[in-house]
Amino acid sequence: MMDLRRLALVVVTVAAMAVGELSSGCLGNELTLNVKRKFAGRGEDLSAMRAHDIRRHGRLLSTIAVDLPLGGNGHPSETGLYFAKIGLGNPSEDYYVQVDTGSDILWVNCAGCEKCPTKSDLGLDLKLYDPKRSSTSRLVYCDQDFCTSTYDGPLPGCKPNLQCQYNVIYGDGSSTAGYFVKDNIQLEQVTGNLQSKYANGTVVFGCGARQSGELGSSSEALDGILGFGQANSSIISQLAASGKVKRMFAHCLDNDNGGGIFAIGEVVSPKVKTTPMVPNQAHYNVVMKEIEVGDTLLRLPSDVFDTGDQKGTIVDSGTTLAYLPSAIYEPLMAEILSLQPALQLHSVEEQFTCFQYMENVDDGFPTVKFHFEGSLTLTIYPHEYLFQIREDIWCFGWQNSGTQSKDGKDMILLGDLVLSNRLVVYDVENQTIGWTEYNCSSSIKVRDESSGVEYTVGAHDIASGSSLRMGGILTLLSIIIALLHSSIA
Repeated sequence: MMDLRRLALVVVTVAAMAVGELSSGCLGNELTLNVKRKFAGRGEDLSAMRAHDIRRHGRLLSTIAVDLPLGGNGHPSETGLYFAKIGLGNPSEDYYVQVDTGSDILWVNCAGCEKCPTKSDLGLDLKLYDPKRSSTSRLVYCDQDFCTSTYDGPLPGCKPNLQCQYNVIYGDGSSTAGYFVKDNIQLEQVTGNLQSKYANGTVVFGCGARQSGELGSSSEALDGILGFGQANSSIISQLAASGKVKRMFAHCLDNDNGGGIFAIGEVVSPKVKTTPMVPNQAHYNVVMKEIEVGDTLLRLPSDVFDTGDQKGTIVDSGTTLAYLPSAIYEPLMAEILSLQPALQLHSVEEQFTCFQYMENVDDGFPTVKFHFEGSLTLTIYPHEYLFQIREDIWCFGWQNSGTQSKDGKDMILLGDLVLSNRLVVYDVENQTIGWTEYNCSSSIKVRDESSGVEYTVGAHDIASGSSLRMGGILTLLSIIIALLHSSIA
């Protein structure tokens, strides 16, 4: 969920290196988690969706795949956020956490928290994690490696038994603060094609003691956030640091039928073409080279695709729309609209450029192609960058990042608007990202590294057992995490 709120980050203080540990018992195969989707119905106002983007900016897990059923469809007018149901502690209790490829820690609201949400407009039963109720919970202290590694040495003022704390302040004023604990996380081990059983691993995560701003809003409230970023504190990095997994994951978000697939580990089918990631970046950055609208190559300033601090192209599944600097947004919109000179444009909620159109948009508007280093192309069709708010009213999903915060004005941020209906593969091990157009309601194959066996991961529909039926849609599909095996020393 890396969003513009996170891009407008003012302060991030994480007083810990939350390197994951795996417990000593051995599992021979794969694991699964349950994940669902959080989204507001089509009746919600569009500002809620854009506000979301602004805010963003016990046993060995050996050979595992984690099955996380997804719901929702990522449609811009539905303000979607993907979330997982995970188990924490012993005995394990369920928590709903947002699946976020743009943040770096798992944190949940904890007992005694100030201004933490206790209810959600999503129909979820929220709860507070209490370390004292878990027999396997352990505090993380400031003199332990989890903290000292982050700061490349001892923390000033660190004393024995002083808790390792974190504090995040976002550009919109929202914040989360708390301390780190280590405890069991419960996953569902994949034991074969479409088969699974429960198993536990041990991870370090944030115990939220204080929230402010939108993080405490009941309309979007969840129990916490599950970060899949590149930092050592993220869940995927924790598991990789143990030597038992590789930092590789993929997602396929179905914007036609709802749900999708999220996989951590090696996806062997389908194959994707890749582009290099920009090294030494906090987020998943790639190098865009040029943009085509229809058959026209846009003439853009030579430095518009430069990478660096507060610049470059970021790929993030947690952002709903696509944000472009003014130097790109304005000529792109002008070229698209040049093919429809008779359109009567108007603003909706002072944020979206909309128009009335009764014909097939794919016949009347051009495709947009983003070309990346390594000859990788991302083709965006009119029905993808346009969305309906009424049967005959369409709006553009392109947003001008120059009108956002000053911190993000030069960034290209590619969200679900352009990532949906594609399998997107993040290979952090080899520093590449790739994608291919794909039927996200179908299946993928992941490989068990120890045995070489390939498992088929298909769709799930748990709507019948869920109270989360919003806007008449709740197709819950599968997120699979395939965590790769290495031998035990």
